[in-house]
Amino acid sequence: MVNPLGTGPLPANSQSNLGSAISKNTTVTTNPFLDGIRLPEDAKTPEPKGQELTQADFFALLSQQLSMQDPFKPVGNDQMIAQMASFSTVDGIAKLNAEIVTLNSVMTSSQALQASGLVGQKVLIPSATTHVSAEDPNVNAVVTTPQPIKDIMVRVEDQKGQLITTFAVDGSAGGNVDFGWDGKNSKGELVAAGNYVFKASGKLDGKSQALPVSSYAHVTSVSLGNATTGAILNLKGIGGVKLGDVLAVAENK
Repeated sequence: MVNPLGTGPLPANSQSNLGSAISKNTTVTTNPFLDGIRLPEDAKTPEPKGQELTQADFFALLSQQLSMQDPFKPVGNDQMIAQMASFSTVDGIAKLNAEIVTLNSVMTSSQALQASGLVGQKVLIPSATTHVSAEDPNVNAVVTTPQPIKDIMVRVEDQKGQLITTFAVDGSAGGNVDFGWDGKNSKGELVAAGNYVFKASGKLDGKSQALPVSSYAHVTSVSLGNATTGAILNLKGIGGVKLGDVLAVAENK
């Protein structure tokens, strides 16, 4: 091979090196100065490391700090102990968080297992919506009064807001007053299966006021849920409610 500088053929070893360099798409010459200033090959980008500091990282930093400190102003024992205590505290909190997550998972599973005993029973929920089924048209509910009321008027409406029937409930005992509905309209006919809404009112201090109503619903199944919601009770025709929202449990008759 001819020397690019025109001074004769290249030595055999130089020809081999030059061929290897050319095969890598790298321009080389026999001039050491020119070879020294040519652009380097692209460096590979290192893989990103995790952003979390481990105990090994802490001791590496601590060792570096000790090696670089001023021998005339060494780090005091109290400061060293404080640094180690701070790291131990942070490490302990991280482990505690992991344990709490595991504990929440276990408690959620345990809660769902206990709630499975409610399947087939009726629970009282803070909702005025009730479900009437063809198999069991009778439904029960509770109206809450702040003081005794002789007559509490209850309206039953369908989901469109149309009036189905009205009836009176004795609220002279005050507090939580139980009442039932046989699933019949004002004509004495059984209503179609579906959801209906109770609306109760009574006179308080001479003025008619709306009263809160809670209704019983049939539990068909239990869902596991998560640490935030807990176990979820699936109610027939109503949907899911949190176990913590249940006000009372009644035997399904």
